[in-house]
Amino acid sequence: MNQHNEMQTTFLSLAENESFARVVIAAFAVQMSPTVSEIADVKTAVSEAVTNAIVHGYEGTKGIVELRARIDGSWLTVEVQDRGKGIADVDQAMEPFYTSHPEQERSGMGFAVMQTFMDELRVDSQPGAGTTVSMRKRIRAGGVV
Repeated sequence: MNQHNEMQTTFLSLAENESFARVVIAAFAVQMSPTVSEIADVKTAVSEAVTNAIVHGYEGTKGIVELRARIDGSWLTVEVQDRGKGIADVDQAMEPFYTSHPEQERSGMGFAVMQTFMDELRVDSQPGAGTTVSMRKRIRAGGVV
């Protein structure tokens, strides 16, 4: 297993690119020999972060989403960044069931899902400047993908 590696990619804030991000992170993480469960967790968390960037960060406008990942030993760190509208109150946004768009039938569980599937979650945001979601997961190694 490679003890250190990193990657980054950018893509337009289109709903179709959420599945692209899932494939990219899975392809990168596979070198850590994750279990099927671990890779599913990472893909789900990345999917939620990318969806948040597209739906809430850019709100129907086009922008760039950046996906970065780093392997440090048994730790996988993933960052999803947008340069969209940002979040005025991160603590409120991280509350389960909170949604800024209740009319869109959104569950408001994105950050809760990320917290459930990853070991660490940090959200940095500035209104008008965008949001960076940083997540870490320890990969136990030796799994089957």
